[in-house]
This record gives sequence, C-alpha cells and structure tokens, in this order.
Amino acid sequence: MLNKNEIVETVKMIDSQNLDVRTITMALSLFDCISESGKKTADKVYEKIVRKAGNLVATGEEIAARYGVPIVNKRVSVTPVSLIGMASGGYKEIALAMDRAASETGIDFIGGYSALVQKDMTDGERVFLDTIPEAINATEKVCCSVNVASTKSGMNLDAIEVMGRKITELARLSNSFGCGKVVVFANAVEDNPFMAGAFNGCGEGDAVINVGVSGPGVVKCALEQVRGADINTVAETVKKTAFKITRVGQLVAREAAKKLGAKFGIVDLSLAPTPIVGDSVAHILEEMGLESVGAAGTTACLALLNDAVKKGGVMASDSVGGLSGAFIPVSEDIGMINAVRRGALSLEKLEAMTAVCSVGLDMIAVPGDTPSEVISALIADECAIGVINNKTTAVRIIPAIGKKVGDEVDFGGLLGTAPVMNVSAFSPKAFIERGGHIPAPIHSNRN
Repeated sequence: MLNKNEIVETVKMIDSQNLDVRTITMALSLFDCISESGKKTADKVYEKIVRKAGNLVATGEEIAARYGVPIVNKRVSVTPVSLIGMASGGYKEIALAMDRAASETGIDFIGGYSALVQKDMTDGERVFLDTIPEAINATEKVCCSVNVASTKSGMNLDAIEVMGRKITELARLSNSFGCGKVVVFANAVEDNPFMAGAFNGCGEGDAVINVGVSGPGVVKCALEQVRGADINTVAETVKKTAFKITRVGQLVAREAAKKLGAKFGIVDLSLAPTPIVGDSVAHILEEMGLESVGAAGTTACLALLNDAVKKGGVMASDSVGGLSGAFIPVSEDIGMINAVRRGALSLEKLEAMTAVCSVGLDMIAVPGDTPSEVISALIADECAIGVINNKTTAVRIIPAIGKKVGDEVDFGGLLGTAPVMNVSAFSPKAFIERGGHIPAPIHSNRN
C-alpha cells in the first residue's frame, strides 16, 4: 500500500515532473489461431485481438481517471507472426488483420510482426522477412521486430544482411517513416511492453498485462535537489526515485490485469524520454555534471543511471522485467536532439553508450543514400555489443530519403525530430557479403 507521504510525492511527480505510465500493453498468444489457410488464420487473429483487447483503451482511461495517473499509450503485442503463419502462410494477411483489430479497438500500436532468427532461418522465415517492407508500409499501427543474435546462439549474419536491405526498401516505400516501426534485436526479451520491439514470447501466457512506466523528468528534478553532492548520493537518489516510480506502475498493472481478466506480467521501468521539455534522459546526464551529452564521461554517467534505475525497480516490485533501464532514442529526446545539433553527440559515441544502457541505436536518422550494407553493419556492431555483454541491444535506424547530414526528419508526436547523422564513408560490404553465422562467445557455454 502507498502511505500518505508517497501519495503526496506521487501527485507532485505527476503534476510537475512528467511522470506517466507510458504504456499498458496486453500481450496475447496467437497459437490457438493457427489454421489451414492464411485467410482463416488472419480471421482468427482479428477475432481474438478484438475479443481480448476490446476494453483495453476504456480500462486504461478508467484507471487513469481513478488514480490521476496519465496513461499515454494502450497497446497490444502478439506471438511472433513468423511462427503463427509458418503452417499456412498469409503473413501479410495477418498483418492487415492485426491493423484492422488495432483500429477497431482504438489501441495505439500492435507489436509482434516478428521473427526469431538468431541462429538460422527456415524457408518460411526467409519468406516472412521478405514481406516486412510491404506489410509495414501497408499498415498504420503494426510494429515489427526481428531478433538476429543472442549470447547463446551467436549472430546470424545472413539475417543481418537481409534486414539491412529490408530497412532500405521500407525507407523508399514509406518515405522513411515506416522505419520507425521496425527494430532489429540481439537478446530480445519476451515481455517487453515498449514498441516497436514488443512481442508475446513463446514462454508467456495467453493474455498478460505488461506496463511500462517512465519518469525522466522525475529523476532530473530529484537530482536538482542534490547538486554539489558526491556521486554516491547521486546513485542513491536515482535508486530511491526509481523505487517510487515503480510502485506507481505496479499499482496500475495489477488493476488493469484484474479488470481485463488477464494475468499481471511485469513492470518495465525504462526511462523512456519524449520530445517534451523536462522529459529527457540527456538532461539527467547533464544534471550529473556534463556540459553536454556526448562529452567525455557520458558513458560513465549513463552506466550509473541505468544500474541505479534497475536497483530501485527491483526493490519496489518482484515483477520487474522487460528492458528496465534508460532509453537513448535520438529523435524522442529533446536533450539528445539538441546535443546532435550542436555537434556534441556522434553516432560513434551513441554506440559506446549502448554498451551500458537499454537498448541501443534507437530512432537515429542517417542519409537517405546510405548503402544497405552499411545499415547491416551498424546492426552487426550493435548485436556484437549485446552478444558479448549478455544484454539486450537493438537498432531502429531511419534512412532519411532525400536528406543529407545536417538535415532533419520530423516524425511528429512522441517520435519527435531526428537530425540526420554522419556515417563512416568506408565500406563494410565485403564483410557483410561473407554471410554465415558468427559463433556464440566462449562465455555462452555455461551448462
């Protein structure tokens, strides 16, 4: 139970520090939708999503009104579609059915147009990957994720090469905007509530509620109160603040699960920023003492932040999961955007930062004429960080068609504005064209 002081603090965090529940995500298993034809499978997918998630938006609004906690997004994630459509085909039909169901229920996004190909690919999965550009371009709310690497399996360089090409194709089809709905993972988790990477893993239940809570502004305000203190105080302050934020998320998650007849899954305490002033992870790092994100010391500050957030969350709930850390998407964080604009933050520095945070190279725009093998190589580098460090990493990159370094792409809403960043002019083509499988690291052999 929340005590009186916690309630007062929570009200303050909501009113003036941009605390919100970023998403209530209902994760649904679609294994019982598999049928003998793509059309029948798609029909069953549509019916189940509407039946199970039909009250998700209304429930979220009711809880928000009751407790005074803003709930920004209501979302659904489903079993990876590559698995559901394997027997019957009809991948694009399933994507269209997901999109219709999302529109009917009023949810913001639906994730799970996904594949798990970290070691190798079947013929069906190759066909699925080929459908990604057309399916994502043809839908409004469907999000796609592909896991191409894991610490246990190594890295599937063939799949990485394919995804570089498919992201490039989607950028051309959608004038870049569709790429914001596609993410490529290493070590993807099964209970992530955040888009575009959410899917309902094979080890999850039939209907599960996962909640993502976000409060960069709350952490920033807490650190303002300890200016001049030593770094131990900074870490302790972040940890205590994360504890309070997580308690709010757990309250909302349990209430939503009860009302929707689903199981409570996890609270994901990821400091997910928005373009709104006062809701920036970059500004937290600068409050720690950096003149600008990108300066020497940025990676150390981010490592402290990510670790303290996790420690505070675990203290507050026995069901912390998902990604739970600090996100550093460029286009969605006003502090990151401004750091790129002023020349303080480069792609190379962002890559270094991803070694210590959640999740990876996220919402980054590159010139529209960037070769697909360069996109693949950026994915490979990020996967290597995840595989070697046994952590989740990801790439959500946008080739900005018709744009060059220094231009900007405006996505609107929570997706924000992405300054186009410089990419090395030296080619990795011969490396990517080798194909094959990069073996798992030696420390993966722990049995």
